[in-house]
Amino acid sequence: MSIELIAFSKALIVVPITLLPILNPIAIAPIFLSMTGPLEQAVATRLAKRIAINCFFLLMGALFIGSHVLDFFGISLPIVRVAGGIVVAMAGWRLLNDNGQDKLHSSVEASANTWSKVELRQHSFYPFSFPLTVGPGTIAASITIGTELPTKPIDWLLTGFASALGVLLTTVSIYLCYRYARNLERFLGTVGATVLMRLSAFILLCIGIEIGWTGLSALIEELKLH
Repeated sequence: MSIELIAFSKALIVVPITLLPILNPIAIAPIFLSMTGPLEQAVATRLAKRIAINCFFLLMGALFIGSHVLDFFGISLPIVRVAGGIVVAMAGWRLLNDNGQDKLHSSVEASANTWSKVELRQHSFYPFSFPLTVGPGTIAASITIGTELPTKPIDWLLTGFASALGVLLTTVSIYLCYRYARNLERFLGTVGATVLMRLSAFILLCIGIEIGWTGLSALIEELKLH
């Protein structure tokens, strides 16, 4: 096996292996269902597709230009982790303590099924694509992968193409998990889906705290060095 093929395969595998455990779309799927309510299946499918497309461009942007954007604004990765961890933790806390699910479902049922294509794109980005699916931890991980791309043009093109395919595989996984989330709900039943949703919300809260603490720890280490 040639060196180029090994590098291509490694880049292709590294992206999904690194990002999927952080994204964890299987655990987020019950939260997606809870936030969308009783959508018609056709609308839910379009929404899942739109979220996957949004996530693809978010991950691609973080992978290839994320480090340059941070450098331009003078923002460090620890700061991104702290700020993003707060956002994710707040989302998990709201879902964990939300007792108005029926009201939310009724509101979504009354409006979401009649969303136009433009409205669907608008609502699919926040909070579904960001920060619920692609959160700060995922963005930070994507930026880190991007900083490790080779600088030699030919190697960069080869590895970059493989990484882009890895992002595509990752977003296809997101689409499948959201697309068939309702099947999981039917399998679990009402009580099981509610328990899984609350558990997922708690995990989301913990992930947010973990992301924030990782960033805060890095900032504390930087202070010690100074």
